Amino acid sequence: MTLFHLPDLGEGLAEAEIHAWYIKEGDVVVVDQPLVSVETAKAVVDVPAPQAGRIVKLYGKAGEMIKTHAPLVEFAEQEPTAQMKPVGEGDGAMVGRLEVTQHVLDESGMRVGAAHTAAAVTVKAMPAVRALAKQLKVDITLVTPSGPQGQVTADDVKKFAGLATVQGEVLHGVRHFMALAMEKSHQVIVPVTVFDDADVTNWAEHSDISVRLIQAIVAGIKAEPLLNAWFDGLTRVHRVQQEINIGLAMDTADGLFVPVLRNSAKRSAQELRDNIDQFKKSVQERTIAPQDLQGATITLSNVGTIAGRYSTPIILPPMVAILASGRMREVVAVREGKVAIRRIIPLSLTFDHRVVTGGEAARFLAAVMESLQE
Repeated sequence: MTLFHLPDLGEGLAEAEIHAWYIKEGDVVVVDQPLVSVETAKAVVDVPAPQAGRIVKLYGKAGEMIKTHAPLVEFAEQEPTAQMKPVGEGDGAMVGRLEVTQHVLDESGMRVGAAHTAAAVTVKAMPAVRALAKQLKVDITLVTPSGPQGQVTADDVKKFAGLATVQGEVLHGVRHFMALAMEKSHQVIVPVTVFDDADVTNWAEHSDISVRLIQAIVAGIKAEPLLNAWFDGLTRVHRVQQEINIGLAMDTADGLFVPVLRNSAKRSAQELRDNIDQFKKSVQERTIAPQDLQGATITLSNVGTIAGRYSTPIILPPMVAILASGRMREVVAVREGKVAIRRIIPLSLTFDHRVVTGGEAARFLAAVMESLQE
């Protein structure tokens, strides 16, 4: 018997959700035959068979989460290692080599022989679940697991402790990973938000708001390059990026997607518009490539296309800034000593105060406003 583990999908994610199985137990498969599609925070990816053979066991059902490097499929017989196909040849979604082994791991990472698996593996639970059990003074070894592959879940611990659990639908797919990303942002970033209005009364009719906002961000970065950066909170390394790759937040029924407009400073207005339209189509159809959702250096959230004036947008680490634009509206304002009706766009800039000062953020926002008001 050989175990095939869920490979690293090249996104640095600790887990993925099983989307759909293409095979069933007892099927005979060939090398590179799609076994299962899994959904990550970025895309739905097919996982190919690393060897030929008969399938003995599938680990997990559609809708369940599976950890990277956890058992995925068990084969009745193992093909020679030489027949394994390096990952990345043809699929473009994963990197490295798919690993097949006859050993299983306990939660400490120790390798356990097949004959001793039951004795060696004790309780399977994520660190957060163990911490919850400790907080509630629950002996986790007494809790009955209900999670995939016999994992103890947070609800299992709460149920054991006599606490009521929330009734409703478990988050899946993009929304699950969105929740994780928001939690991480809240835990590590020190956010501060500044607000202002850009006067766009002099814009030409039918101006492309999204393109103008992207061009304004480029102008802001030229004034304050420190906001176009990544910051590693563990090493305290602040890396200013030379290329301006703007993440464009897009709302869908499945959750939030942030495709990346690469090298925005060197794109024409028409090129930016074409790229935005392509992303809108591929995001709605869920065909967007994983690489198009990676590498953003700063983010734009144009919530004004729906409703709302000001907001406190969330920064996704390792980025250090995000600009949100509200709904354009007319206001009565004094300009050059005269009362007039002006058109404005409300702006909200959130920055990570660990590495960006208030002055730097204000100068960036001023440059954005100046660009928009031209």
